[in-house]
Amino acid sequence: KNKKEKGNSSLFTQDNLGWKFMFNQLCIYKAKNGHCIVPSSHPENQSLAYWVRNQRIEYKMKENALDSHRIEQLNSIGFVWDVQ
Repeated sequence: KNKKEKGNSSLFTQDNLGWKFMFNQLCIYKAKNGHCIVPSSHPENQSLAYWVRNQRIEYKMKENALDSHRIEQLNSIGFVWDVQ
């Protein structure tokens, strides 16, 4: 299942809008907590915890499934890629 579209895809695809929504949720989390390390069992927003985990997984994939623009956005807010 490949979510990436070939060629110039619209900035308003369902996938992109969903990603931006979750990125904004992460920005709100950071504003409240001072960091981007959402615990995997975050009771207030389990979908955010799941999304953050998936960003790390996609980043580490050999094919680098995570778009470079998204990586830049996450880096700009201090996203931690390697959490032990």
